[in-house]
Amino acid sequence: MKKSGAWLATYALEQIGARFTFGIPGVHTTELYDELNNSKQITPVLVTHEGGGAFMADAISRLSDSIWVLTVVPAAGLTHASSGIGEAFLDGVPMLVICGGPRTDSDYRFQLHQMDLHKFMSGLTKATFKVTSHEEVVPTLFEAYAIAIGGEPGPVFVELPVNILLYTGEAGDLPRYAPAPPEPPGFETEILRAAGLLRNAKHPGLFVGWGTRDAFDQVKAVAEWLQAPVATTLQGLSAFPGNHPLHAGFGFGASAVPAARNAFKDCDCLLAVGTRFSEIATGSYGIEVPENLIHIDINPDAIDANYPSKVGIPGDAGVVLGQLLKALEEGGPRRAVNAPLHAQIQGDKAAYRQSWYKSDTPDRVNPVRFFDQLRRQTPDDEIIVIDDGNHTFLAAELMPIHAPKSVILPTDFNCMGYAVPAAIGAKLAHPGRLVQTIVGDGAFLMTCMEILTATSHQLGVIYYVFHDGELSQIAQAQEIPYNRKPCTALGPVNLEGVALATGAAFVNMPDNASIEDAVRQAIELSRGGRPVIVNVKIDYSKRTAFTEGAVKTNFKRFPLNQKVRTVARALTRRVTG
Repeated sequence: MKKSGAWLATYALEQIGARFTFGIPGVHTTELYDELNNSKQITPVLVTHEGGGAFMADAISRLSDSIWVLTVVPAAGLTHASSGIGEAFLDGVPMLVICGGPRTDSDYRFQLHQMDLHKFMSGLTKATFKVTSHEEVVPTLFEAYAIAIGGEPGPVFVELPVNILLYTGEAGDLPRYAPAPPEPPGFETEILRAAGLLRNAKHPGLFVGWGTRDAFDQVKAVAEWLQAPVATTLQGLSAFPGNHPLHAGFGFGASAVPAARNAFKDCDCLLAVGTRFSEIATGSYGIEVPENLIHIDINPDAIDANYPSKVGIPGDAGVVLGQLLKALEEGGPRRAVNAPLHAQIQGDKAAYRQSWYKSDTPDRVNPVRFFDQLRRQTPDDEIIVIDDGNHTFLAAELMPIHAPKSVILPTDFNCMGYAVPAAIGAKLAHPGRLVQTIVGDGAFLMTCMEILTATSHQLGVIYYVFHDGELSQIAQAQEIPYNRKPCTALGPVNLEGVALATGAAFVNMPDNASIEDAVRQAIELSRGGRPVIVNVKIDYSKRTAFTEGAVKTNFKRFPLNQKVRTVARALTRRVTG
């Protein structure tokens, strides 16, 4: 059977269940886009920038069972997309990066876009492949997909040279994709040891991350059996219901809210699941982990990497937690409801919100009042997409997330500009669900023209732009030790003008009195299939617990002479102004 490489690639993508591709056609991929256009299953989405396409596709994988596919040209198209690829790599998000390649049937050097694509991609992907014949196209894409979704998920890169895409060649028999059967779980001895440690603990606690995104029910069942407080990582915000009496908050160390700090202060056995104990998750490694640490993660390299475990289990969170719950149930009765713990958590949360209510500023939007209203008007299973910045930690501390896979955000790669395009991917994945975005003005300016893609596809995504005119997270981190904020002030931007340029609707939210009507109006406008930009005149004067805690944690690590230098400089600048 003779087929073009483009036809074969499209066939392979259909076999693995791809629904969308994202990118910008170029001379190396014209044949591929022509074949994708013929597919009844796959919709190729034109973006304004390949970086935006990567973030859109990232969201597809986070929120659905369909892997995202990036279709780009080599060199510039790939380098533009690399931030999104890197985000997926560090965040554990599966993807296929399909890139056209220079001709392999030519002896000429210095072809258009010719560079070592695999050297460039090797540090951002789980694996790279270069197809050398038509017979390799389908098996290579099947193998790439299996690697992308296997173990800890991540991106895989495939180069398809333009001559293979364009020309027909002998492809042999066309296989159908058949997923490999799951391996038996095992770990019986470790499960029994972990169950014993948890049963004997006086104050067990759970710390859950992105790896538990498909184990929502299992996490909840184990927490309730143990009557243990639960803290989440930033990516794990939707791994445990924020309205559950055992939910303590984001993190549990020096950078956490009081509810989490207090609930975990006497923790003598920590069950950590689906987290790598990375810098943000731990508030710059400002947590204290008990000697009895049980660490479950699908990536064996994550176990013992930052904190030594008493029991380490490299397995799937849902499977292992199911076995652990069974072992706990077989070992004795479940614990009685811990009413004092519930009351303590509830009281600490209420007191923390009250501290925010007291920080009202005229002609500004108090973050807690914004998130109160957003929570009231947002059904539990709708989707919130959050960007990187001060607003990230405000949302983590003040916006309770109630349902699984109802929030996504960048974490370890920490790309600003993620949310605008990622929200478009979220809406494509779930067109019937409300998709709302929390984004700072600095991050918004990086990718706001991608709203054109939302407009062209009639996607009613809402963008709440926290508008204060500076890069606030870094500005606050500068202000504490330096008493000044160099290079963080943004130029003036007319968000209503951005809405006009991109075809979006515009809503203004200048103060606390306007919050309820502005949120309601934005939601109503979005139902008509039109994106909405909401200008939120945010008040950033009160710092998050995370910001204050991370600064203090990092300062404690300074050598004594550097502490003296930093404090002396800050005092001098405060005195001299």
